[in-house]
Amino acid sequence: MNRIGLALWFAATVACAQPYPSKPIRIVAPFPPGGSADFTARVIAEHFSKAFGQPAVVENVPGAGGVIAAERNAKAAPDGYTLIVGSTGIMSVNASLLKNIAYDPAKDFTPVSLVIRVPSYLVVNPKVPANSVKELIEYARANPGKLTYASAGNGTSQHTNPELFKSMAKVFILPITYRGSSPAMAALMSGEVDMMIELGPTSIPQIKGGRIKVLGASTAQRTRAMPDVPTIAEAGLPGFDAYTWFGIAGPPGMPREIVTRLHAEIVNAVTPPEVRARLEAVGAEVVANTPEEFADFQKKEAVKWAKVVRDAGIRPE
Repeated sequence: MNRIGLALWFAATVACAQPYPSKPIRIVAPFPPGGSADFTARVIAEHFSKAFGQPAVVENVPGAGGVIAAERNAKAAPDGYTLIVGSTGIMSVNASLLKNIAYDPAKDFTPVSLVIRVPSYLVVNPKVPANSVKELIEYARANPGKLTYASAGNGTSQHTNPELFKSMAKVFILPITYRGSSPAMAALMSGEVDMMIELGPTSIPQIKGGRIKVLGASTAQRTRAMPDVPTIAEAGLPGFDAYTWFGIAGPPGMPREIVTRLHAEIVNAVTPPEVRARLEAVGAEVVANTPEEFADFQKKEAVKWAKVVRDAGIRPE
């Protein structure tokens, strides 16, 4: 072996021998600050920084309903130093909803753990003349195309859930797309749009502050965070049931030992009672399942939402 070859071999050996992690970890949140993906990323990053003795930084990469961040994840080195907050949209919905994406949701992630699942709430601007789901449906039917809803991008729950609502209620409500939950919520509060089916961490503070009206929860059962709020199903649209979820994943091909280490610390991050209470206070429900369970769940969600997209008549874009 010549000197150059020996030097390269030595450098590679030293790199492999370094314990993980030996440098900062980047957690990519596919949406702007303030939303549920960002909230999830920061809870995990805070714990990682303490547990690993290395900085864990959150990088917000919004755009195209999470597609930009997902495409970056697919091309990143599988060394455990670049992670992504995977969501319902980017890991399960986009495959059936979007035509031209440069990643394969079934192949281009290494699932680590499904961290939380999050109910959403049907909320409206106070000027909307409806105080229940039933009244909203009646108003939408009487005024087709007059109502608008805020979407956080194609494939996000703020897009698919209202489309499911429209399909089941047989109403036409015009979508207005924003670059994430926070700007969409700002538009709702200002009256720029009329309604939204938004995740708890973003909507609950505004509901409690009286800035928007809540008409129903998206899940089959009432939520722990807002038990007095009826479900959409019981308030006027029987059978409606939807929630979104957020988990930590990495690029394809991450080593098993790194996945195992990350999973253990994710569990440690979200299971202490004080952290669980903090998450539940904003409407999130802790899951923290295994990498294998997350991978299986992702596949089942892809099948579920493909049917929703098809049944709702949502055309791939």
